[in-house]
Amino acid sequence: MEMNATYTSLVAVGDSFTEGMSDLRPDGSYRGWADVLAGRLAARTPGFRYANLAVRGKLIGQIVDEQVDAAAAMKADVVTLVGGLNDALRPNCDMDRVRDRLGEAVERLAPSCGRLVLMRSPGRNGPVLDRFRPRMEELFAYVDELAARHGALVVDLYGAPALADPRMWDVDRLHLTAEGHRRVAEAVWQTLGLPAEEDWRTPLAPGPRPRWASRRLADARFAKEHLGPWIGRRLTGRSSGDGLPPKRPELLPYAGPDAG
Repeated sequence: MEMNATYTSLVAVGDSFTEGMSDLRPDGSYRGWADVLAGRLAARTPGFRYANLAVRGKLIGQIVDEQVDAAAAMKADVVTLVGGLNDALRPNCDMDRVRDRLGEAVERLAPSCGRLVLMRSPGRNGPVLDRFRPRMEELFAYVDELAARHGALVVDLYGAPALADPRMWDVDRLHLTAEGHRRVAEAVWQTLGLPAEEDWRTPLAPGPRPRWASRRLADARFAKEHLGPWIGRRLTGRSSGDGLPPKRPELLPYAGPDAG
């Protein structure tokens, strides 16, 4: 692969991870790793264009049906595709169906772009990761298989202990903090053959372990504000992304993550 390559356009496809939750801007919108990456690429290339079709809560079938054709039509230098984890976290997940739809997405996107980037998503250390680890690893093994078959790149975030550190995750325990998103952007940047600015795998400095009472209060807050509503949406067939449009539906010039 060419090192220090020049890229003129980026299209990001996926769910909340690619939309940028929970890297919150002051205006209430989300930035996220894809915006950060696009801003860094734009600083290298005048006229750089960026689209982000990701919408929170989307399952892989919805990503394929609602985003893939639009992304393929844009003929971008780089397309990132991250999906399937929302499916894997559901109790009644048909992993055969997930693999079929993910394979369909890759087959349609790979010929349409200069470079397709797939990911092995990070997971927060804890009981949720332990419960769903077998499904996640089944999904990621298939990601590796698809990448080998179609010449795509894979960013292995799952294999980085630093991104499993609970301090890299927001209070909802499902989405990365701003620091986590910044490290993901660096990981993708390096995977694209661009010069490293840091070692994104470096662990956070050791810190004091929260006291038992603080941990229980955090657990109670998480259950009330995040886990309960998440279970409610699963039971009623709703999604956090219902009715929401993509954050950047058109491939347009991009000035940077804080310029819009």
